[in-house]
Amino acid sequence: MAETQQQAETNSGSGQPRSAIDRYFEITERGSTLGREVRGGIVTFVTMAYIVVLNPIILTTTTDVAGNSLDFGQVGAVTALTAGVMTILFGLISRLPFAFAAGLGINAFLAFTVVGHVTWPEAMALVLINGVLIVLLAATGLRRMIFAAVPMELKIAITVGIGLFIAFIGFVNSGFVTSSESPPVGLGVFGSVATVPTLIFIVTLIITGVLVARKVRGGLLIGLVAGTVLAVIAEAIWHLGSKVDNPGGWGLTIPAFTGSPVSMPDFSLVGAVSFDFGKVGMISVVMLVFSLLFMNFFDAMGTFTGLSREAGLADKDGNFPRVKSALVVEGLGAVAGGFTSSSSNTVFIESGSGIGEGARTGFANLVTGALFLLAMFLTPVAEIVPTEVAAAALVVVGAMMMTQIKGIDMSRFDVALPVFLTVTVMPFTYSIANGIGAGFIAWVLVRAFSGKAREIHWLLWVVAAGFVIYFGRGPLEALLGA
Repeated sequence: MAETQQQAETNSGSGQPRSAIDRYFEITERGSTLGREVRGGIVTFVTMAYIVVLNPIILTTTTDVAGNSLDFGQVGAVTALTAGVMTILFGLISRLPFAFAAGLGINAFLAFTVVGHVTWPEAMALVLINGVLIVLLAATGLRRMIFAAVPMELKIAITVGIGLFIAFIGFVNSGFVTSSESPPVGLGVFGSVATVPTLIFIVTLIITGVLVARKVRGGLLIGLVAGTVLAVIAEAIWHLGSKVDNPGGWGLTIPAFTGSPVSMPDFSLVGAVSFDFGKVGMISVVMLVFSLLFMNFFDAMGTFTGLSREAGLADKDGNFPRVKSALVVEGLGAVAGGFTSSSSNTVFIESGSGIGEGARTGFANLVTGALFLLAMFLTPVAEIVPTEVAAAALVVVGAMMMTQIKGIDMSRFDVALPVFLTVTVMPFTYSIANGIGAGFIAWVLVRAFSGKAREIHWLLWVVAAGFVIYFGRGPLEALLGA
């Protein structure tokens, strides 16, 4: 047959896409449909919606050097606003199904490190400066050069590492994996799955896994909805409440309405930045911006690599469509996050859930972004999906991304060791940037001392040296008096 049924549904009689939307987003060209894009956008939002709650929790946990703290409701409002605007902007410009939100890791670095030196307005100004630098690196082509210089084995390893990382996030968020004194991590509570939320995670994981294995359309979304329904029923029966009040309760969000589903957002934090760094000194400012730049730069690069390969949009060298514009807009996410005091906004690895649902174009971003903007007014509705249910989708997507390991020849140890470090350091240190750094340094050193120094791109030497500084920034700061 000259044309598949799917193509017949989405093409006109002349073989051309039937609508301007189809042509602009290249929906048919990428083997997708409008329905898949909508479903993918919804699934991505559902798996990312927790950030509207988690980001305020992180940013309001600590006070700054002046003793001031951020307001939870205000942070929640700007978190949803910035995520919605940046997700839509990225979808329109880069036409890729990668959603944006406040970057995990960067927000924690701000809350637990940066504000120990500066005030919150100054910290957000540092984020804004970091974003401007990233935009300049992307606009000049240097960021793309670094992206292109990364060997394919490391690009695949980054994808696999992210898969393991987001699966680990899912296990931790669900309570399936917990921390303890001996061993450092364990199964559930005292070695057993003893809570209802964790049991619902397992049931949701099984339901979703079976649906995906059977290639049921909307499998991830169906699994999420089914898990949420079970969670609402469980909460109505047992009144588990929050884990803060009940060790067997829900982690971040309780799957039940506790008041009005509508609330008006407060945007008082928009524009609340200060460039008055006189009290901390230039050395401290430079070191803080350097740390932010490295975390932002390589977290995003790794995520772009993993998601583009998962979506089947990467070529044999790991590059994907409109790389330059994607990297520029990602830098703008940091600028926007600093300006709105929501922390640097970057591409989210949870976008893989929407890709797993079939999203292949930026149209899915329009759906996700619109839902984020709606979440500004419907925060109670966004909170109804418990993290234990969303965690199941992350584990399934992590398993999907892990399959990329088959593209690496692990028989050569000068490849195997850097790949192994990249894959394992990410989840073990809870940082994509750390995994990439360990892999880059190992790749350069092992190959250089194996007689293959000439095969190493000069940019990899520069980046590896930068990561050495990044990993040693603590002693360097002490030595420089920062």
